Amino acid sequence: MNASEQGTRESGGRNLVVPRVLVLLTSTNPSTGKREVLLLKGAPTKRLWANRYNGLGGHVEANEDVYTAAVREVREEAGIEAPTLSLRGVVTIDAGFDEHGRRPGVLMFVFLGEAPGRTLAPSSEGTPAWLPIEELSGYPLVDDLDELLPRALGGDFFYGHYSPQPDGALHYTFQSPISNLQSS
Repeated sequence: MNASEQGTRESGGRNLVVPRVLVLLTSTNPSTGKREVLLLKGAPTKRLWANRYNGLGGHVEANEDVYTAAVREVREEAGIEAPTLSLRGVVTIDAGFDEHGRRPGVLMFVFLGEAPGRTLAPSSEGTPAWLPIEELSGYPLVDDLDELLPRALGGDFFYGHYSPQPDGALHYTFQSPISNLQSS
């Protein structure tokens, strides 16, 4: 199929999405024996999530696939080579209508991997840090991580959908096709 046959020129009210990746790396702290997750504390100058923790990640460039983007983002934001990553979930994010009546959104691919080492390097995006998984509620996380992290770190593959509320906040819903089949 050729590029002009992809049906993207005329959206007809369909979602237009920006692909993004979110990468969560885990490791065991050799001093404490606790499982930790690598999160990035957003730089104080960031427009979005300044001084709050999020997974590593960002936009998928036009010339790369989502896996290549995930590996690149880990290198750029933490200074490490990503291990083998597993796709854990896919989240569609409805950002509402824009000024042109289009419905732009985000299609987020959530990856998980075991870190090859614990040495990190800060970037202009922020400071990477190993945080104990059992203590995450004590840290300023971006809004969706409370619900997204447990799904990504264990259990079945999941799908998520974030939808805008009248006050601008996002409502999160998740499902796992394996769990749905088992509960039927």
